[in-house]
Amino acid sequence: MRGFGELEAIVMDYLWSVDSPATVREVLHGIRTPRPLAYTTVLTVMDKLHSKGFLARQRAGRAFVYRPTRNRAEYAAELMGEALADSGDPTAALLRFVAQMPADEVSRLRTLLHGPARGGSRRKSG
Repeated sequence: MRGFGELEAIVMDYLWSVDSPATVREVLHGIRTPRPLAYTTVLTVMDKLHSKGFLARQRAGRAFVYRPTRNRAEYAAELMGEALADSGDPTAALLRFVAQMPADEVSRLRTLLHGPARGGSRRKSG
């Protein structure tokens, strides 16, 4: 997986923000871009996002409604995992990443790591 292109990111940001399925026309009218876009441009982008597995679609009358297949946090976690895996030294990359975080986020991370496990989301090491 790689990051989104500029228009793909705008479409995904919109769909994540509305938190409900939307048609191409709804997305076209809801997004803000520096220049006006054609319906077919947004349709093509959403079709590509569907083909890549980022959007699910369901027929609603003559049109499709689209919804993200994962939420923003899940997508970000996948990107971070891939970046760590591709780094050559995941531990060093993670340490450098944490060193660049603001102190309040590091504190929150410590709390999350040392707090009680939630719903089996923490993995045991060893």
